Amino acid sequence: MWPLKKTYYRTVQAFVRAGTNIIKFKEPELLVGEGAINKLPKVLKDKDINGVLVIVSKTILKSGALEEFFKEMKSKNIAYETYDSVKPNPTIENIEECLKVYKDNGCNAIVAIGGGSPIDCAKVVAARASNMNMRIKDLRGFMKVKKPIPPLFAAPTTAGSGSEVTVAAVVTDSQTHEKYAIADFKLIPDYAILDPALTVGVPPHLTAATGMDALTHAVEAFVGKNGNDFTDSKAKEATKMIVESLEAVYKDGRNIEGRNKMLLASNYAGQAFTRANVGYVHAIAHSIGGLYGVAHGLANAIILPKVLEYYGEASHSKLAELALSSNIGNKNESQKVLAEKFINKIKDMNKNMGIPEGIKELKSEDIPLIARRAIKEGNPSYPVPKIMSIDECEELLKKLKL
Repeated sequence: MWPLKKTYYRTVQAFVRAGTNIIKFKEPELLVGEGAINKLPKVLKDKDINGVLVIVSKTILKSGALEEFFKEMKSKNIAYETYDSVKPNPTIENIEECLKVYKDNGCNAIVAIGGGSPIDCAKVVAARASNMNMRIKDLRGFMKVKKPIPPLFAAPTTAGSGSEVTVAAVVTDSQTHEKYAIADFKLIPDYAILDPALTVGVPPHLTAATGMDALTHAVEAFVGKNGNDFTDSKAKEATKMIVESLEAVYKDGRNIEGRNKMLLASNYAGQAFTRANVGYVHAIAHSIGGLYGVAHGLANAIILPKVLEYYGEASHSKLAELALSSNIGNKNESQKVLAEKFINKIKDMNKNMGIPEGIKELKSEDIPLIARRAIKEGNPSYPVPKIMSIDECEELLKKLKL
């Protein structure tokens, strides 16, 4: 029975791969560089947008980093309302509350300024704003957003999720403690604003977790079976930039050049995985995050080396390629040795940035449930190098216990 299931999964993935290679993905316009956020009001004015909901993290709002942005909004006579109550894992109730602010203030566009959670929240609010007859649960899965969303502008304040260029948003059901994705090409923002000045206040532990989140996106997109020349190029470049820059900005948060590289790396990784998809690292992280509220980037960082070790020989050639392009090892070494060096590099980066080897919240009695949810998400959706069974997932989860 299991061999037949695996054959079915691979068949589904092949059809998706063929379809993905045909589809033309929307690419957001980019505003890049220190102070780029302050150029956005002119863009809004030029597009005749006069009512904006700014979905923003409390941290960045309180920091004063947006004073010039809001000053420019006022000078351009653009009315705006802020919403700063997005939870780290936005819930259905959270999103509906934000939608009410959008409607009550007569907004006709959304600007998201923050990490993956504010941007994900903004995407779903936008989807609901133009599809009022659909509940959030109705949007779950792929290609369920029927009508185009309002203009959406995304300015990441962490270099991790890549949500400013992706088709997906992740929602948490607070009743079932389950996280799930809403994915649709209509959710890709119109503009991505990559301003390193917005990231300098991010604390080291969050810099580390979000940076490893971006690395996970790049690596999973590269080792999976749905990659092409475009996604492989973006994933390799993102991986190299993260390996070179992440620990530097972890140590010195005011390193603008490094922060800029990390934002670009996160963007490249986002472009890669939104086309080539992710893998079991994300499936397991979503399940653990939904159950315990563990931050997504942190979960990915911890799980990534374990899943790559599980893939074994099936991922050696790809990991060896990433190792060489990231200046880890040399071309005279075997693919197995290079793959092991790459995995060890991930472990070293985690250790150097204080990321633990396991997840302290993980309970033995929850492992079967987490495994079922992860495998339900992963099979057949994710084009992984090696297909995992529920039993194998449970064994891997046991290795994550502290």
